[in-house]
Amino acid sequence: MSLENQPAAPRSSIGRLLFGGNLVLRIAIGIVVGVLLAFLWPDAAKSAMLLGNLFVQALKAVAPILVLVLVASALANQTPGHQANLRPIVLLYLIGTLSAAFLAVLMSSVFPTTLTLTVTDVAINPPQGIGEVLNNLLFKIVDNPVSAVMNGNFIGILVWGIALGLTMRQASDGSRQMLTDLSEAVTSIVRVVIRLAPIGIFGLVAGNIAEFGFSALQGYARILSVLLSAMLIMALLVNPIIVFVKTRRNPYPIVLMALRESGITAFFTRSSAANIPVNMSLCERLNLDKNTYAVSIPLGATINMGGAAITITILTLAAAHTLGIVVDLPTALLLSVVAALSACGASGVAGGSLLLIPLSCSLFGIPNDVAMQVVAVGFVISILQDSAETALNSSTDVVFTAAVCGMPEARSQSLTENVD
Repeated sequence: MSLENQPAAPRSSIGRLLFGGNLVLRIAIGIVVGVLLAFLWPDAAKSAMLLGNLFVQALKAVAPILVLVLVASALANQTPGHQANLRPIVLLYLIGTLSAAFLAVLMSSVFPTTLTLTVTDVAINPPQGIGEVLNNLLFKIVDNPVSAVMNGNFIGILVWGIALGLTMRQASDGSRQMLTDLSEAVTSIVRVVIRLAPIGIFGLVAGNIAEFGFSALQGYARILSVLLSAMLIMALLVNPIIVFVKTRRNPYPIVLMALRESGITAFFTRSSAANIPVNMSLCERLNLDKNTYAVSIPLGATINMGGAAITITILTLAAAHTLGIVVDLPTALLLSVVAALSACGASGVAGGSLLLIPLSCSLFGIPNDVAMQVVAVGFVISILQDSAETALNSSTDVVFTAAVCGMPEARSQSLTENVD
C-alpha cells in the first residue's frame, strides 16, 4: 500500500498538528520546542525524555519483525528471473565503509589530535581480536530465530528471513499471499509509529539538552570537530562521488533527501536498527524495488558503517598521537582496513562502534587500560559524535540502495510535501 493511499489525516486541529502535513517540518517544530523547553523548564524537559524513549523503543520493537516478514515476503513472492541487485549494493556498502576509513586517516594526518587520558571506571568488555569478532558473527548467523527477534540480532533475522523466503517459494499461492498480507500489516503498524516521530524527537531533544547540555563537550572540541568534519565530508562529497561513478547522474537530490528524511530521525534515535522502519518507509515512497530494499536496508544497518569506521580510526590515531607513537602510511592504511572490517561488525545500537576501539588500538601496542580511556572519551562526546555517525550510516543505506535501483527524474522531487 503506497502512502498516497493512506487514510486521510485526522481532521481535528490537534490531529492535524500531530499527524498531518509535512513530516520534516513537524520534526523541526518538535526540535525547536524541545530546545525551548529544556532552557525554560529543565525539570519538565527531563520528564519529556520519556516520550523520546518510548518512541525509540517502539521503533526497536517493530524493526526485527518488520525485517523478518519483509525479507521473507519479498523472496517468497519474487517474480521468476527477477534479480534483487544485492551484489552491487553490498559492493557499494564495502566501498563506502573503506572510503570512510581512508578519509579518517587523511583527516587525522592533516589535523593531528591528542587526548587527555585519565583513569576511568567505565566497565566495558570489548572484543579482543578479529577472531572474536568473526566468531561472534558466526554465532549470530546461526542464532535461534525467536532469540534473534527478541534481542535485535539483525544478522540472524536476515538469515532466517532469507531461508524462509526461499523455501516459501514452493508454497501454495494462499500461503505466499498470507505472508504478503502479514508484511503489509506490519508495514501499516510502522507507519503509525513513524507518524509519532515529531513527538518522540521532541522528547529526546528536550531530555538530552536538559540533562547533559553542551558544556561537557567543550574540553573535547578539537577531536569532536575532526570527527564531525570527516562525517560531513563523507556525506556531502565522498558518497556523492561514489553514487555519480555508479549512476553517471547528479547524486545530490537523493543524497540531500536521504539526509533530510532519514538522517534527521537517525541523528536523534542514535540507532541504525531503530531507523530501519524509517528507511523502509522512505524507500517505499521513492518507489524503489521492494525485493531489493527489503533486504538491502536491514543489511546496510549491519555492514554499512562508514561513520563507525571514521570514529574507530580517528580516535585510535588520536590515542597514538597522544602516546607519541609514529604511525607510517602503510600502518595507517592497515588500520583503516581493520577499522572498516570491524565497523561491519559494530552493534546497531548507540555507542556500538566505541567498543571496537581497543581492537584497533592493539595494532599499535596500546595497552588495554589506555584503550579503555579512549573509549570513555568516546562516550563523553557521543552526545554529538554517535548521533552524527548514525545519521551518516543510516542515510547512506538509502542513498546506495537508490543508486542501484535507479532514480528517475520524477522521483527526485521532494516527497515530504505529501508524506501523510
